[in-house]
Amino acid sequence: MDNVQPMTQSTMEINKVMTNMTNFQGTFNLTKSGFDPKMPGHHTDHTMILRQPPRTAKQIGAGISLPYEVRLEIGLMLDDHQCALNVALHQYNKHHWMSEGAEGFISIHHLLEEHIEQTQKHIDMIGERVARLGVVPTAHPVTQHDLSYIKHEAEGRYSLRDFLRNDLEHELKLQQMMRQTIARAHELHDFGTVQVLEEVLVDREDLGYHLYSVLEDDTLVRGMEHLLSGEGNIAGDRPMDPGSKLQ
Repeated sequence: MDNVQPMTQSTMEINKVMTNMTNFQGTFNLTKSGFDPKMPGHHTDHTMILRQPPRTAKQIGAGISLPYEVRLEIGLMLDDHQCALNVALHQYNKHHWMSEGAEGFISIHHLLEEHIEQTQKHIDMIGERVARLGVVPTAHPVTQHDLSYIKHEAEGRYSLRDFLRNDLEHELKLQQMMRQTIARAHELHDFGTVQVLEEVLVDREDLGYHLYSVLEDDTLVRGMEHLLSGEGNIAGDRPMDPGSKLQ
């Protein structure tokens, strides 16, 4: 076992992501239904004709033979997912625009482009399922962030590894929360939601795998110096509270 490479800065970065995941206690906003004066976009001082308040379910059917209570509960969970995906989309856009460096400017730029396209697709899939359940999805960007179980990173330019590590943390949290909804939808016999979310989950797992693979230690750019010294020209790690549940 003498030829086993010791833990490097790269593997420690991934370990930090996993540590944050063990602290993650994501919850769904199942009690946040209807107008909330504290939420942006929930004001009623306008002249439009209101047909249904936000994050509520139609009382009498929606073309889907599921009880009102089931449609509301699953609809709120799904709305939380589409809010989180919108946060992930905004962060991916930022990282896509700011990719740089020998590995990042072309390859990571195109990788994140794929992540953006997949995330847009998943937002549409889940948003449409929310509407099919008779629930009004959240569309105001500030309210989406308030309801999201993932939060956008701080503004500013950081290292590309920081960017991707934050994105990986988002993907792992999305996967964890989607599995909870899939399990609950099975219990409630909402198999339509199961089918939609299972397709999204498999895609998100693939996106997470892409990020994990990029963050792993082996690279052609740093060359032998890094393999021999274990330090090389790695960008320094950012300080982080190990007890933090977020980035």
